[in-house]
Amino acid sequence: MQLENTIVRKGCKLDTHVLISHNVDLGEHSMIIGQSAIAGIIMYYRKMNYKFIKYLLLVVISTFSWVTYSQVPGDQPEMHTKIYKTIGWTKLKLYIFQPSEHNYQEQFPAVIFFHGGGWGGGHAWQFVPQCRYLAERGMVAISVEYRVRKRQGVTPFECVADAKSAIRWVRVHASEFGIDKDRIAAGGGSAGGHLATSTALIKGLDEIDEDLNISAIPNTLVLFNPVLDVPEILHILPKKIIKAFKGRETEISPIHNVTAGAPLTIIFHGTADNNVPFHQATRFCEEMKKYGNQCDVVPFEGLGHGFFNYNNGENPAFFATMENTVKFLISIGYLKENFEIKH
Repeated sequence: MQLENTIVRKGCKLDTHVLISHNVDLGEHSMIIGQSAIAGIIMYYRKMNYKFIKYLLLVVISTFSWVTYSQVPGDQPEMHTKIYKTIGWTKLKLYIFQPSEHNYQEQFPAVIFFHGGGWGGGHAWQFVPQCRYLAERGMVAISVEYRVRKRQGVTPFECVADAKSAIRWVRVHASEFGIDKDRIAAGGGSAGGHLATSTALIKGLDEIDEDLNISAIPNTLVLFNPVLDVPEILHILPKKIIKAFKGRETEISPIHNVTAGAPLTIIFHGTADNNVPFHQATRFCEEMKKYGNQCDVVPFEGLGHGFFNYNNGENPAFFATMENTVKFLISIGYLKENFEIKH
């Protein structure tokens, strides 16, 4: 994409590369980003403060993209934006996609996705295609914005806290969106898969001002090359993340915290993943089964990290993972087998 090349040539490494690298395609409702305005901003890059440019550009992109995304016709998934948590000046949002002609008197299952980015970056845009895909098939699908190191200076422990807050918020507000609070799946990719799994297995890290009588544990997990053994992948992480884990490496490591009664789990993982080794998925499922839990791995031969991303609709693995996700959700009664997709 020309915009990406322009930014790279100017040496401006922005978190917005996540949107471009995942090639989030909004179809005929494509993002209306003021490219000329952005180009003008970049021209002044060397004369202005880097952080100011970074956040100004994020504001421009997020404003225009989500405005156009919400302007979809009635036969497309309806999107709502809700703030689920406020920490200081930071307001964290949920992007909620609902099936077309959703009858709010009827309770639908929901899936809550957490993006990847090594707990340091990334954006909720990553799972917009998955949200649309599942909303079109009769599920409320939600993509979560959570705090990350590069933007808010937090550690992975705060990321887990945000993930728990997101699931708890959805349960509290389930009736407003026609959600069945007892059929909530959590999912995500890489670090986002770790967060989804952590909401199911990790004790504590709940915000003190939240109602802890409302469970933050999902009913099932749908994971994409998730980090499941934290100590094993520490060596590939930035020094600040490694420092945050010092002495606490297993505290939020899912494989080290498996217990009986864990949610039903399916994992999609590339066998050639050099960031999160494929054997993490198989070892995790073995550990889950030791405790009587159900866990299955769907291998994708020869594919690497992030193999499941949409990539402008040109990635067969995206559709393969989503087809398998739908089959899984049908098998547990979350989706109907012959649901009519409306376009």
